Amino acid sequence: MGNHHSSKSQSSVDRREWLSYAAFGGAALSGAIAAGKTGASPANELQTLSQDRPKYDFKKSINLWAFPYPDKMSLKQCLQMAKDAGFDGIELNYDLDSDLSPKSGTKEFTEIRKMADEIGIAISGVCSFLFWPYPLTSNDPAERSRGMELASKMTRAAHDLGTENLLVVPGAVHMPWREDHDPTPNDVCDARAREAIGKLLPEAEKLGVKMNMENIFFNGFLMSPMEMAEFVDSFDSEHVRVHFDTGNIMEYQFPEHWIPILGDRIQNVHLKEYTKKGSDHSLEAFRPLLDGTTNWPAVLEAFDGIGYDGYLTFEYFHPYAHYPEALIYQTSDSLDRMLGRK
Repeated sequence: MGNHHSSKSQSSVDRREWLSYAAFGGAALSGAIAAGKTGASPANELQTLSQDRPKYDFKKSINLWAFPYPDKMSLKQCLQMAKDAGFDGIELNYDLDSDLSPKSGTKEFTEIRKMADEIGIAISGVCSFLFWPYPLTSNDPAERSRGMELASKMTRAAHDLGTENLLVVPGAVHMPWREDHDPTPNDVCDARAREAIGKLLPEAEKLGVKMNMENIFFNGFLMSPMEMAEFVDSFDSEHVRVHFDTGNIMEYQFPEHWIPILGDRIQNVHLKEYTKKGSDHSLEAFRPLLDGTTNWPAVLEAFDGIGYDGYLTFEYFHPYAHYPEALIYQTSDSLDRMLGRK
């Protein structure tokens, strides 16, 4: 883990391993629609139902992790497929060994930005699994130092890619998926997180990049919307905002409760589906969109209520082994229906 120059094969294994844990942390919906006393056909009933849905202007985005990249698809192929499927944007992931990594610089990132522009799809944000092997609040000074170095590189990458959104995990009290992680006391975690974000902030402000704090829950830090709001507000900067993940809190809480409290602090969104029917507390609890227990009508109404008009980015960690395009098109179709476009 301390080796910063891993081979490609090792990096690939590490990436898969960390992704298996990085995103840890409503009643069942009835889909039966019967023809009413009017004698209307089921098809007409469905048409009437779709017409009655609220219509929203949120922008559709999808995270690169939903694609079989880089094993089966190139970055260009992923961008093109996202565009063809009807997405407005795509969220890219900063890795140790990929097109978006410390191996690339302004020249390479500018070329990716140009490629996206030519395809006609926006880069909705940058995120990374690297906050787990190199947490900003680790008890290991070497991990903290490497985490700060990588976060700085991500900030520059976001700028060069033409997006103002960088997802940041500010800290972790505990990471159950890391047996080697020494838990950080709550007060120490909080102090280190504030110090780290404070040091990264001047560069982010200079580059016009917003560091968006993500709610995780299973990291034991910023466990309530009030804590998140206070943490963000303490920096008194428009460049420290919230990246709100609907799925990360679903085990014990509800996204529609957080959204009004966080309000206009929310800069970017992971629209992640979750099912409370399972009990394995792993990435398997995250599902394809609409195949879960999230109260999506309430969630979308809450976003609309705070005046959010940014990206809704579907995040999923299991590209389909066969016909991977199916997940991309299914998600786009689900979003169209959720947003009242179909």
